Amino acid sequence: MDVEAVRWLQTEDGQRVLAAAGALEEPDPLRAHAALARACPGTPSPLLAAALTQAELRGRAAEKFGVLAASMYFTPEGLEQATRLSVATHRAARLTAFGASTVIDLGCGIGGDLVAFARAGITAAGVDLDPVRVAVATANLEALGLAGAVGVANALEVDVSGFDVAFADPARRTGRGRTFSPDAWTPPWSLVESLLRRDACVKTAPGIPHELVPAGVEAEWVSDHGEVKEAALWGGRLATVGRRATVIGDGGLATLTDDDDARADVVPLGRFLYEPDGAVIRAGLVTAVAAGVHGGLLDPHIAYVTAEESFRTPFARSYEILETLPHREKQLRAALHERNIGRLTIKKRGVDVVPDQLRKRLALTGDDEATIVLTRVDGHGTCLLVRPF
Repeated sequence: MDVEAVRWLQTEDGQRVLAAAGALEEPDPLRAHAALARACPGTPSPLLAAALTQAELRGRAAEKFGVLAASMYFTPEGLEQATRLSVATHRAARLTAFGASTVIDLGCGIGGDLVAFARAGITAAGVDLDPVRVAVATANLEALGLAGAVGVANALEVDVSGFDVAFADPARRTGRGRTFSPDAWTPPWSLVESLLRRDACVKTAPGIPHELVPAGVEAEWVSDHGEVKEAALWGGRLATVGRRATVIGDGGLATLTDDDDARADVVPLGRFLYEPDGAVIRAGLVTAVAAGVHGGLLDPHIAYVTAEESFRTPFARSYEILETLPHREKQLRAALHERNIGRLTIKKRGVDVVPDQLRKRLALTGDDEATIVLTRVDGHGTCLLVRPF
């Protein structure tokens, strides 16, 4: 898709063809193209293809952007890299709480974060090297009735001094695919470090090493419904702690920081097991969960917590431990057959097991359902039969 196609999609004719494309229920691309050509005679083939692509991307985007996706525009790569709306909304709320009224988005992509900033009432401007992404970001702001300015520019050459906060989401792909080297990001790590000396936020991959985070910068790992989505680095006055885990779920948002951390020892297996959220694990705050449930660790190197008391916590999934089963496969199969188990959820940490392969080898045929946890308890392989609560 090119800039002209983006602009055409916003016209009256483009909207008519796009609506027709969205109404099609033909999964075969060639047949869909032919059906759309019959429904919209006279429309050039490349524009039909652009409309079909947008209709398909809008369907995929609903997972990230909810009801807004039906009015937005995307590129395949832009949608993949865009921040989930719930996460971007949390970031915008932090800027609002800080008192920021203006923000510059360096490398705005299709404008997912710009949309969140503008919806929060922040005056937002974005730049990107790609004219197509700039056109799409502009179209998204206009489609949602939001204010904002977007332009083609090199983030390295933009003067950010006039903005309360600078935000960057460096592209982590090169011509050879995804890169894990910060020096290969666009914009590069050198710009990230300079931005974080002022009031700024930089979105990075969840796997960023702790040692890469500059001194005085807050690293926040964010998960949405149990899936870790990003790590955000907060610089300047926006940094309030060293490490933070933020979890977003149906019940809202909760956050845990290194101020909540406490010492936790390895303790005997209790009545309950807690599986910390991925954001908590990435942030190195498993011991904070242990302290919160008045428990301890199963093993010094594994992110499972055990306790004698039952708690509901947004920072971990909770299980009641029903019994300890044999860890070796042959004996485990016999134990599960004896309990009439047919449907089995296998969770594991710290053991060399592929759950799908193990489930196939167990060949269970019973009528009941169960969950087992394969892990180590103080260095020893263990299988726990558990019940979520």
